[in-house]
Amino acid sequence: MSDSFQKDTADAYDKVANHYAEKYQHELNYKAFDRKMLQLLAEKVGDAGQICDMGCGPGQIAAYLHQQGVDVSGIDLSEQMAIEAGRLNPEIIFQQGNMLNLDKVADNTFAGIAAFYSIIHVPYDRVVDALKELRRVLKPGGHLLLAFHIGDEIRHSDSWFEQVVNLDFRFFEVAHMKDYLQTAGFTLAEVIEREAYPEEVQTRRGYLFARG
Repeated sequence: MSDSFQKDTADAYDKVANHYAEKYQHELNYKAFDRKMLQLLAEKVGDAGQICDMGCGPGQIAAYLHQQGVDVSGIDLSEQMAIEAGRLNPEIIFQQGNMLNLDKVADNTFAGIAAFYSIIHVPYDRVVDALKELRRVLKPGGHLLLAFHIGDEIRHSDSWFEQVVNLDFRFFEVAHMKDYLQTAGFTLAEVIEREAYPEEVQTRRGYLFARG
């Protein structure tokens, strides 16, 4: 991720952190499918170690896993979003971090990673780099659950929650994402798709389970 793109993305989420948290902190209440995916990730990881909510936003994924008894932490590119997540979920540790350079995270740290829609802000030519970094911080054989919007478009936003931003939302074809994961050294386990819930942006969603 170029410095300018990283800064634009972080700045956008910093600006909207409060409003974003208010809107999305309870979204799993109506996302039964997503809860099942997270339960499946928790089952796969078992007692092997901690799961990281990568691109945690206000921490709704981490909060749900914590409620299931999972050892979990969270990382977000936006420092303000990580602060919001910690405010809403004080029992969980959240920190700022860049999924292309997790310099505060040692090799083989996590037994699992849940990356829900965090990959959508990474430029296509840097996706493999991001996935290699996620693989680095996973324990050998660790589990990744990656969620994304399915398609081949880029949606740009200049205004978000009434704030001026410069933000791109990238969609991915499932076949392309599978190729990215395999190039990064992951072994694919399961590929699952679903249609959007009425409450969501109306895009088809992809969920890929892979092992490091």
